[in-house]
Amino acid sequence: MSSSSPEAPTCPNPSLEQLEQEARVRGLLLRLQVSRPAGLAWGLRVGVARRDGERLLLLGELKGWALPSARGLRLDTMRVQAGDTAALGPLIWAATFAWALEATPCSQATILAIRDSDAQHRRLVRYFRALGFAPLRELAAGPADLAPRLLWGGSGLLMRADCAEVLRRSVRRLGGLDGL
Repeated sequence: MSSSSPEAPTCPNPSLEQLEQEARVRGLLLRLQVSRPAGLAWGLRVGVARRDGERLLLLGELKGWALPSARGLRLDTMRVQAGDTAALGPLIWAATFAWALEATPCSQATILAIRDSDAQHRRLVRYFRALGFAPLRELAAGPADLAPRLLWGGSGLLMRADCAEVLRRSVRRLGGLDGL
């Protein structure tokens, strides 16, 4: 007689709408700006802001684009202002990957851990690994790397991740979502 232990239940990934609600609970405004010129690829900008009286103060943003393929999500620039909220980065990542899974055929994402300085490069690689990215290939100074370096804006380590896994890890870093 074989006994199999029941698997732990898996929580479904939150939707983009649920993440926007969570942002509001935290006093933040989460917005995505998506463009799709000629219907070919998607341009993406994810922003998180906080109201400061009558104006909005941008706290963090991510820019990228998506091609209509399973490995088509490309993430470029992530900036987070120094501030009092540790949830900013995970919220931006979660929204990005929820959008990709809901609105595109993308199931994998690629990012460049740019090599501006060795110390910063090591921090980026460690951070991206914690999100679920794995090394794909090094972009260096060789002739074959010229086109990708122009596209990515420099040399460094290209890394790839499963969108659903990065979404799960980002939600976990948020410290749990109210009502999810």
